[in-house]
Amino acid sequence: MSNAHTPNGAAEAVELLRADGYDDTIEVSVDGIWCGGCNQHHAVTGVVQERIYRFEGASNPEDMSIVVGLRCRICGRTGIVVSAFGPDADPRLFDILNQIPIELSAHDPPH
Repeated sequence: MSNAHTPNGAAEAVELLRADGYDDTIEVSVDGIWCGGCNQHHAVTGVVQERIYRFEGASNPEDMSIVVGLRCRICGRTGIVVSAFGPDADPRLFDILNQIPIELSAHDPPH
């Protein structure tokens, strides 16, 4: 993804998302998707991936991470998922992430 400021790493991507109003209301784990705004678990279609940033370690190509900005389709609240990406990723978590629809926000046009 690209925008006015392209983050240089996962921590900077989280800061950027927080500055744009993303918080910790939505949680994605191997147990499913929880929205604190709705106070309930959702199916994968209950949230959307709006912002996606992937990073590869400069000194170690296997040191990869992903940061995803999510939005609840029901209440509009947001969440941030940070995870390893590539060989070190939790396959159960990525099984869930891969099922969540992607609807890139206007803030982040595709590159």
